[in-house]
Amino acid sequence: MPGDMPLGQPTRYTDSYDPSLLHPIARADSRAGLGCREELPFRGEDVWNAWDLTWLAPSGQPRAAAAVIRVPASSSHMIESKSMKLYLNSLSMTPFDDEAAVARRLSDDLSQTAGGDVRVAIESPESPDHAVDTFAGSNLDLLSVACTRYDLDASLLTTTAKTVDDETLYTHAFRSLCPVTAQPDLGSIAIRYSGRAIEPRTLLRYLVSYRQHEDFHEACVERIFVEISERCAPQKLSVYARFQRRGGIDINPFRTNGDESAVNLRLWRQ
Repeated sequence: MPGDMPLGQPTRYTDSYDPSLLHPIARADSRAGLGCREELPFRGEDVWNAWDLTWLAPSGQPRAAAAVIRVPASSSHMIESKSMKLYLNSLSMTPFDDEAAVARRLSDDLSQTAGGDVRVAIESPESPDHAVDTFAGSNLDLLSVACTRYDLDASLLTTTAKTVDDETLYTHAFRSLCPVTAQPDLGSIAIRYSGRAIEPRTLLRYLVSYRQHEDFHEACVERIFVEISERCAPQKLSVYARFQRRGGIDINPFRTNGDESAVNLRLWRQ
C-alpha cells in the first residue's frame, strides 16, 4: 500500500547493509485492471541502471560502479524505486571481495524481494558501452499534431487499411505522474509492431493522454501494451520505455509478445 512505502516519506539514510529496506509492490494490483489475472499477454523485463553504486574493498578503499539490474516481468512483485536507492546506499560502507561478490549479493536480495530471478551486472567506469544512443524508427515528435486530451484515452488510437511488416514509432515527450507523490516521470517510448498500420498522429495523441495519468513506470508500459493490442490488434508488438533517472536510478520497462529482448541503450537524457 502507498502508505507503507518509503516513497514520499521522511527518509533516514543508512550506510549499514540492510536488505530489509527493499519494498515490494505486487504486480497483480495494476494487472487486475487490465484483465491480466492469469496468463500474461506479454513477456519482458524491467531494466534498471543504478549509477551511484559504491562499496568498500577489503582494504577499506572505496569502489565506484554502476549496476544493471534486470527484473523479469514474470516476477510477482516490482521493487519500489526509493527503497532500491536506500538499499543500494546501505552498501556504501560494506566490504566486498570483488565486483562478482557485489553482483551476487544484489541478485540474491533483489530476487527474494521481487519473487523472480533478478540478474545483476556490475559495470566499472572503464566499461566501453556508455555511449549515448537513439531509438531506431520514426520520431513522432516531428509531426505537427493538435493535442487536447491529457487524461488517459485509448479510444484515440486508430489504424489504417495499410499493413506493415515491421515499424517502430517513438516519442521523447512521454510523461506520467508518480501515483504516490504526483511528481512527473519523463521518458521516451518506442512502439515496434507489425500488422495493421497504426495512424501515427493518433498514437502520439494517445501517448500524450498519459500526461496526467498516475501510475508506476512498469504499469504504464503494460497498460500501453494491452491497450494497443486491444485497439489495433497487431500481430507482433513491443513497448519499450526509457525513463529519466531519479535518485541516480533509471527504470526502463520492456514488454513484448515477440522473441526480441531489451537492449540497454542509453538515450540522450539518460
